[in-house]
Amino acid sequence: MTKNKNNQAIWSTRIKKNASTLFKKVGNSIDVDKKLYKEDIEGSIVHVEMLFRQKIISFKIKNKIIYGLNKIEKEILKNKFEYNKKYEDIHMNIEKRLFQIIGEEAGYVHTARSRNDQVITDFKMWIRSATKEINKNLDNITKTILNVSEKNIETIMPGFTHLKNAQAVSFAHYLMAYVEMFNRDKQRFSNNTESLSENPLGVAALTGTSFNIDRNFTTKKLGFKKPTNNSIDTVADRDFVLDFLYSVSVCSMHISRIAEELIIWNSDGFNLITLSDKVVTGSSIMPQKKNPDLLEFIRGKVGSTYGNLFSMLTILKGLPISYFKDLQDDKEIVFKSNETLNNCISILNEVLKNFTPNKQKMLALANSGYITATDLADYLVKNHAMSFRKAYEVTTSVVNYAEKKKKKLSELSIDELNKIEPKLTNDVLKVFDLKNSVNSKKSYGGTSFDNIKKMIMKYKKT
Repeated sequence: MTKNKNNQAIWSTRIKKNASTLFKKVGNSIDVDKKLYKEDIEGSIVHVEMLFRQKIISFKIKNKIIYGLNKIEKEILKNKFEYNKKYEDIHMNIEKRLFQIIGEEAGYVHTARSRNDQVITDFKMWIRSATKEINKNLDNITKTILNVSEKNIETIMPGFTHLKNAQAVSFAHYLMAYVEMFNRDKQRFSNNTESLSENPLGVAALTGTSFNIDRNFTTKKLGFKKPTNNSIDTVADRDFVLDFLYSVSVCSMHISRIAEELIIWNSDGFNLITLSDKVVTGSSIMPQKKNPDLLEFIRGKVGSTYGNLFSMLTILKGLPISYFKDLQDDKEIVFKSNETLNNCISILNEVLKNFTPNKQKMLALANSGYITATDLADYLVKNHAMSFRKAYEVTTSVVNYAEKKKKKLSELSIDELNKIEPKLTNDVLKVFDLKNSVNSKKSYGGTSFDNIKKMIMKYKKT
């Protein structure tokens, strides 16, 4: 075997001249992809185990390589590993260090594989782990929401459409809407694990290999379900990256919507919640200010997350199939999106643990805007054999009258109501009670207190 000197690039026997300073600067990715060291070492160990089982390498060489790789992992964990930009990426850095530790036998580690299938294997394994971590963090924020909801089942507030008072709801019901969002996010991330379940290792550069490898062995050992079917598609495929970035974007969007809602509720115009001093900042000039900067921070971050998704889509849209240098950006994009999302989840979780609902303000606002009007229309349908459109018309007349008299619906007397609809009796007055209004919404998924209690119990059991 030709000696591979450790101060040279792997391809130095073919590429005779040193790379330009500019190319060295832009051509390496070690500062980004060193995050993949664990997956790279695990994949390499399984790969050489397979090579030995298939009698492609000897028992001695296999053991020496595994010894060297384990030593490298320990060096990295102890911050004693020296990364060299000359060798471009984590894969070549590890291989060059392996030569230093065990000598020429290190050259066998790359038998029957290419960096093309190696990097995709590492990357899929990393995203698989990242997905599990995100779902764990989403579970944590769901627990926080359930705890806050359980304390606010009978806290009544207005539900809004168009930011106008619409109908009375439980504050807990409002909060539980966020649980549904995050559950969909978790499901979306979990669904993506299917596209991560196919093992790329063994397709080599793009055509497969002439060596008698066992891709089923590496598939099982690395936690995949099956090998990929087409070698060219395998090295070209970044659908799993898009799936991950899309899921991150949707989850970020949900976080942004929640942040926006909390910002509005915290504003002086609404004053429905109070944020703890732990999660606000002050002003450099206005001594009285307490600003929801953390919420604004996570609301803003969705923009960069969207940008990462569209960056990847744009990179891929012009590429023929197989491998191209353009694809090197995929890891930096994914790592940034992953870090941003986890930070935003943690921040939102902290905010949700450090706010107080202004219950009296919520109730007072719910008592404005004629939000029990729909309850009256429903009452007329159920008790006076009216079509809903007729009941809607009668209720509109009642609202117009109350508005003219500057009264709330609950302040109208039965005599006043009878002037509009003579059939009404004192029994109608109960429909204007906010608590009755909330509890009347007993249909599955509705805001009645019993429904909320059951839903909280359901999610606490899962």
